[in-house]
Amino acid sequence: MDYLVYYLTFLVLVLGTALYLTRGRWLHLIPELPFLPDGARDYLYSRLPSSFAGDVEAGLSSANFDLSGNVASGDARAGLDDAAKAEILRIMKKRRLRFDDARRVYMEQRFSANGIAPDGRPRDPKFVSFS
Repeated sequence: MDYLVYYLTFLVLVLGTALYLTRGRWLHLIPELPFLPDGARDYLYSRLPSSFAGDVEAGLSSANFDLSGNVASGDARAGLDDAAKAEILRIMKKRRLRFDDARRVYMEQRFSANGIAPDGRPRDPKFVSFS
């Protein structure tokens, strides 16, 4: 009896690992998980766009930060920085902000992490500025 329990445990672990490692090949075949509400799968994980056109479609463009010139010129680069893109999209979803406001919040967070005031001046007490 004990061998059966150990065998089943080992089998579940091996199959689970194999399914996890090959999820890129079969996950797209599952249209929607029945126990999740509509759109929950997209909310849990969404792939980042990999081009400027994808960035525009994802809402990462505005009148102040226009990517249409890159799209129109056929720019083949990978688009915006992936880490910044992911953080800005997270801020947009979490705080329900537009792209420009989310980009401002992201930059203020980056400034704060690097010891820079929101207005762009260093917070170093030894900083001397001449106007």
